[in-house]
Amino acid sequence: MTMPALKIAHMEPEVPVMQGGMGVGISLHKLASAVSNAGGIGIISGTGISPDELREEIRKARANTQGKGYIGVNCLYAMTDFADTMKAAMEEGVDFIISGAGISRDMYQWGKAYDTPVISIVSSGKLAKMSQRLGAAAVVVEGHEAGGHLGTERSVKDILPEVVDAVTIPVIAAGGIMTGKDIQDMLDLGASGVQMGTRFVATEECDADDAFKQRYLEATGTSMMMSVVGLPGRAIENSFTSQIADGGKVKIDRCVSCLKKCSHQYCIYDALLKSKDGDVDQGLVFSGAGVDQVKDIIPVREVISRLKHEFEEGLVTA
Repeated sequence: MTMPALKIAHMEPEVPVMQGGMGVGISLHKLASAVSNAGGIGIISGTGISPDELREEIRKARANTQGKGYIGVNCLYAMTDFADTMKAAMEEGVDFIISGAGISRDMYQWGKAYDTPVISIVSSGKLAKMSQRLGAAAVVVEGHEAGGHLGTERSVKDILPEVVDAVTIPVIAAGGIMTGKDIQDMLDLGASGVQMGTRFVATEECDADDAFKQRYLEATGTSMMMSVVGLPGRAIENSFTSQIADGGKVKIDRCVSCLKKCSHQYCIYDALLKSKDGDVDQGLVFSGAGVDQVKDIIPVREVISRLKHEFEEGLVTA
């Protein structure tokens, strides 16, 4: 049996897999377009790049996909340039906007004005219901297994049924999903599809430095840290996470005021930029649970092929 179809607004990808929008600079045009070309839904992260740089990334992705497939943009609500990032993406005609780390009522109005579907990242049935009422085309349910900023301590498996019961729009499961069997488990709980970030980092097309990808292969697990935005986050342990543990501060050389709210314990933009460029010891390496299952760096198309095979095998042996 093949994977079931997923439909969100006008989008009907070949496989019900959405690639996570990972900033800073981890998922840009190369990764997003590769996922789209392989039959999934690609996402460019608008975090940590200027609106003009985002426009260029979108245009490159469109060129790589020859105008086919689906490309969206992730806009982090916590960023000060949130509105400018969203509008730049919509003006470039992206297939959808996805947003987390808070909900903006305005973004749904902007989506209607530009005829662009808006997808919310939520962590409860209550937030999912609110998102649908405001106009969300779908919701991504992110559990504590996800990498990066987290809005809950609950597992996606616990939250998912609650959200599925609360809304009538498509529900996408996210957090710790690594295999075709994981996808099957999420669909069995009522999800319409899944979002995967960590597995797509260790791919040839991922926009991060090779050292960043290699760190995923070497990781034996993840740990929790506190982000300067006031939310917990999941990352791979290194010298940087040790420095900031228990409130430890890291000197900020230059503040670019990228966040609406920041504790100034350290500069998260600088920490993410360092890791993206290859300094995986002194930078922040966000990752989801299950990173220890990543054993090789392969093309995106091979990841999708494996997911299909694992999904089919899981159904046969279930």
